[in-house]
Amino acid sequence: MPLHAACVAGRGLPSSSSPPRAGGWRSLSAGERPHSVAFAAPLRTRAVRTKAVLSSDGAPGMSDSPHVVCFGELLIDFVPTVNGVSLAEAPAFKKAPGGAPANVAVGIARLGGSSAFIGKVGNDEFGYMLADILKQNNVNTQGLLFDAHARTALAFVTLRSDGEREFMFYRNPSADMLLEEKELELDLIRKAKIFHHGSISLITEPCKTAHIAAAKAAREAGVLVSYDPNLRLPLWSSAEDARDGILSIWETADVIKISEEEVSFLTNGEDPYDDAVVKKLIHPNLKLLLVTEGPDGCRYYSKDFSGRVGGLKVTAVDTTGAGDAFAAGILSQLATDFSLLQDEGRLREALKFANVCGALTVTERGAIPALPARQQVLDSLASVVA
Repeated sequence: MPLHAACVAGRGLPSSSSPPRAGGWRSLSAGERPHSVAFAAPLRTRAVRTKAVLSSDGAPGMSDSPHVVCFGELLIDFVPTVNGVSLAEAPAFKKAPGGAPANVAVGIARLGGSSAFIGKVGNDEFGYMLADILKQNNVNTQGLLFDAHARTALAFVTLRSDGEREFMFYRNPSADMLLEEKELELDLIRKAKIFHHGSISLITEPCKTAHIAAAKAAREAGVLVSYDPNLRLPLWSSAEDARDGILSIWETADVIKISEEEVSFLTNGEDPYDDAVVKKLIHPNLKLLLVTEGPDGCRYYSKDFSGRVGGLKVTAVDTTGAGDAFAAGILSQLATDFSLLQDEGRLREALKFANVCGALTVTERGAIPALPARQQVLDSLASVVA
């Protein structure tokens, strides 16, 4: 189903004869392909803070040189208000901002860190809403663009009775898929300490080329590259294409975070709990490989040490965003001290913190709304299994 057919009634696409704006829309004619016309994200609420300031709770505000730059998709998740039903059976849905890289950016900011997001949304009400949410959470949006001819991506997420998810996406194409290399804020990337990205933006052009260029700029500037494949099979043409696409940039990453399901997928069904299997995924320049195991915590692998860190047991309501919260937890600490990568004891403490970030996120519906603040995590750390 075309993306624009699933959007708010009465909103088509903007006429090319008028400047991009939230109104003045028309519908695409049959077979017409949208052209990517983009412009920088405006602020509809209040002025953007571009210097480091302190918020009311003492956490850093928006920075013009953020420590962690997250690249990729920003979208709307529609989550059923009850668990254990199909999309057709759901009585209602809760609208929640999401998109894995954006979740990580907000998660870092909520934890008191400094982050930015690079990507594209549609020039529509959802796009403006998402931009406002990033700004309200002190995420730098210098690299966020609006596309005048494509919609903001939507994802309907079913929650099984155990809190696990199934996805149905509306992005044919969505604005995030149309980001072009020439639109990248490369200086934002080059000044960062960490560049974090996933694999979804590798699926189609022109975003694939933009993605590869952004990661290349980060590596050439000596920025630590963090990679979370965030496997979403329905978005790929086949499982083989997904595997090849995810692995195509595998050896360019310094830090990789994957789930046990992704270990099995990438190794063609091998046992994800077998250390020998996981170690097949370690490339020569990798500094840290992290395997998340939901409520059981995570495993870590480096050239010098490996081990497991227990998680925090909670009642799962919605697991959307748990892995992103974990990534935010560890990256927020690495951004202030790369020496964690060489000190196993301190790395384990940082991973305990990250595990709690993930656990707290599953106790509420939606990804970004559920991401914890730093004090929430600190208050829960005492309950973590060593």
